[in-house]
Amino acid sequence: MYREISKLIIYTDKNKDSILCSLGDIFERFDKGTSTPEQLRSDIYAEVRRLLEVATKYGFDKNLWHNYLAYLLITDENPFSLTYEKAGKQEGTVNTFAVNDFSVFKSLFDFDFSPIEKALGINCFSVLSNYQAISKREQIYNKNVSEKVRALSEKIEKAADGEAVFCAVTDFYRDFGVGMYGLNKAFRLEGDEESGVSMRPISNMQPVSLDDLIGYELQKKALVDNTEAFVHGRSANNVLLYGDSGTGKSTSIKAIVNRYYDDGLRMIEIYKHQFRYLSRIISEIKNRNYRFIIYMDDLSFEEQEIEYKYLKALIEGGVETKPDNVLIYATSNRRHLIKETWKDRNDAENIGDIHRSETVEEKLSLVNRFGLSIGYMKPSRPEFDEMVLELVRRHGGVSLSDDEILLEAHRWEMRNGGISGRTAQQFVNHILGKQSI
Repeated sequence: MYREISKLIIYTDKNKDSILCSLGDIFERFDKGTSTPEQLRSDIYAEVRRLLEVATKYGFDKNLWHNYLAYLLITDENPFSLTYEKAGKQEGTVNTFAVNDFSVFKSLFDFDFSPIEKALGINCFSVLSNYQAISKREQIYNKNVSEKVRALSEKIEKAADGEAVFCAVTDFYRDFGVGMYGLNKAFRLEGDEESGVSMRPISNMQPVSLDDLIGYELQKKALVDNTEAFVHGRSANNVLLYGDSGTGKSTSIKAIVNRYYDDGLRMIEIYKHQFRYLSRIISEIKNRNYRFIIYMDDLSFEEQEIEYKYLKALIEGGVETKPDNVLIYATSNRRHLIKETWKDRNDAENIGDIHRSETVEEKLSLVNRFGLSIGYMKPSRPEFDEMVLELVRRHGGVSLSDDEILLEAHRWEMRNGGISGRTAQQFVNHILGKQSI
């Protein structure tokens, strides 16, 4: 194995403590006889445990060794893989190096573990080649990762040589990209200035669709039209979804990401206290072959908060132009985002019949930089009733008449936050739970 690893040119593992490199070191010591069988067994079992941890984290099953190698190819962001993500297949000398590396990976896929298993009296590699997960929970939470890794793994298994692996891997880069952005839909920032700020994938994003949101057809259409223009490279606007709580603003954005993920749409969730890192985020993603929505949920600012100034500079007004592959989608219960008070008007000037307040203009300038504002208001009583009945129909299994359901729904909403789509869903969850009992 270590002999094959030493032949890698482009895909040389930078992390010398990786599972692949550690196994290569173990096999070198095995061939040269520089370690005892007991030490070799112990070291192999340590790497098997690490491999099981990776499999659990990303929802791998079947042949874990093949899954792991495919995962390395998918996530290695090197000049070759990034070029193929951005521009597709290209002619060039680098392809010769790439075919060499893919031939090495094909050899690693087909590696015969039986000699070391026989010599050490172990069977762990044979077991890992036909691994059955105890629970499917990991596959559910990491479905994007596990499905793509498994699909590429199976193609490499069937590949005849390095050229065939080259075609399979570069097709993957063209269709999905490389690294965590290729595998995941959504991301968030973690860390701080002291520990370091980094992007982390969100593996358990809610699998909602726009059809799950009952009503609001005009609002959904406006959001879809804008997003379709964005993912297809046409001009599109930053979007503010404002209105009453529980009306489906956040659900709409999550559904949009689910809908256009295969078209290269990704989402980065960011909070107010992280706005200072916006320029850092932009510099990381501006040259990637994806379309990014920077998502700000429940956006609003109190009078003393000044983080909105970072956002203003990003949307429009900063020296650096916002990249074409980035849009801001925000939700808020406030139409104007920043809290206004009567004292904001104390600096008003009278110019003819015009009353202008510089403070008010400053606070309104943020919302005015969102090119598209979409209002989500509380449903009327008939609309709320239709939401409840439609949700019940979708789930089924409720042994109540429509009149009985609506009577209970009206009692529920009076005790639990009033009329809204969220309240309707919570009520349906309640009665479904009672039916199960």
